[in-house]
Amino acid sequence: MAIIPQKQLFSWKEIENLGDLERLKLVFDNLPDEQLMRTLELERDKGRDDYPVRAVWNSILAGVVFQHPSAESLRRELLRNGQLRCLCGFDLVKDKAAVPPPWAYTRFLKKLLKHGKLIEQMFDNLVEELRCLLPGFGRTLAIDGKAIPTHALARKKDEEPKKPDGRRDTDADWGKKTYKGKRKDGSVWEKVKSWFGYKLHLVVDANYELPVAFEVTRASRSEVPVAHELLGQLGKGHEELLEGCRYFLGDKGLDDGKLITRLWDSHGIKPVIAIRKLWKDGEETRRVSGTRNVVYNYKGEVFCCCMKTGELHVMAYGGFEKDRGTLKYLCPARHYGMECVSCGNCAVHGAVRIKLEEERRVFTPLARSSYVFERLYKKRTAVERVNSRLDVSFGFENHFIRGLKKMKFRCGLALIVMLSMAVGRVKGKQEEKLRSLVQSA
Repeated sequence: MAIIPQKQLFSWKEIENLGDLERLKLVFDNLPDEQLMRTLELERDKGRDDYPVRAVWNSILAGVVFQHPSAESLRRELLRNGQLRCLCGFDLVKDKAAVPPPWAYTRFLKKLLKHGKLIEQMFDNLVEELRCLLPGFGRTLAIDGKAIPTHALARKKDEEPKKPDGRRDTDADWGKKTYKGKRKDGSVWEKVKSWFGYKLHLVVDANYELPVAFEVTRASRSEVPVAHELLGQLGKGHEELLEGCRYFLGDKGLDDGKLITRLWDSHGIKPVIAIRKLWKDGEETRRVSGTRNVVYNYKGEVFCCCMKTGELHVMAYGGFEKDRGTLKYLCPARHYGMECVSCGNCAVHGAVRIKLEEERRVFTPLARSSYVFERLYKKRTAVERVNSRLDVSFGFENHFIRGLKKMKFRCGLALIVMLSMAVGRVKGKQEEKLRSLVQSA
């Protein structure tokens, strides 16, 4: 918390209970912002202190907690709400005159943008604190990209960026995401979503639904290279968290052979990432190396082909053999008790072992055909719920942010508020409210 060393004639707490302001106090009490405050105060040095650094910073946090879309909206609330001014640390003697004017917030925010690294450090400190407080935090991670449209004037997709003029967002560009599927009648549908703005790449704990790493890029940036960068960030700043991770979840946009290989070979993390069909049209199955009648499809399902009838029978998954680096599949006739006319002449004697190197995208340490894979993949929606909270509780559906640097700062601010609230809930023995951003402490 940015501690305010000032004397007060009386306390607003004596007049009225904090009520909804308890959420803000929860952030103040658990946010590790002392280094940022000392840095800003050192920069001000002996300059005028009409609007104290700590009070202005606390009011900006209040704007995030209470979903104010602009500094002017926040100022109106401060002018109206004396209890909020008191909690932020403004001088009560000055009354409404203590509220900073618009230009003071503009200058202060420009100074904050120069210290983005300190905001990131606060985020990392909170992640580490939650790792110590919550059992199994980081065991199952999920990643996804979130579109953040900008409401500035958008240029055409083939138009070169213009010089900044205050109306356009010269850092933003066009992004596109394609959704495909099949209807019940077998016909294929496709939906293309395009937006002008940015993309938030977010890694969250899939069990607690709390962020552990993030990056903000232009909308056109692909998710796969950013996923590699975020994995590198976790390896440098959160080694213990990465060591404790067992599963890494992602949708089809993260289907990349290098990422899947890196997760298991370098970190021992089992990838649970949906797969795209990249085989040639008409190619339904491929034969497993070293076998005569065992084939697989792009989804990782393994089949035994009957030597006489040519029928395909699904082989039972027998588990992953870590020492051998192989997936074990069992004979369907012996495992399920089904009749097989070619059982005596079949080349599969009880089981077959398939190496991960057979095709790294298809064969992963956690078999795609297993029930565990399907169950874990459903947890990927944890990222979508965190994204939803950013839209609803932090105002990213209707914002006035322009510029990549400002967008990254604003996303970081929202995420550290989310984490500091979670830390306060855990310390206050309120684990049932861990994900709540609107309930009072």
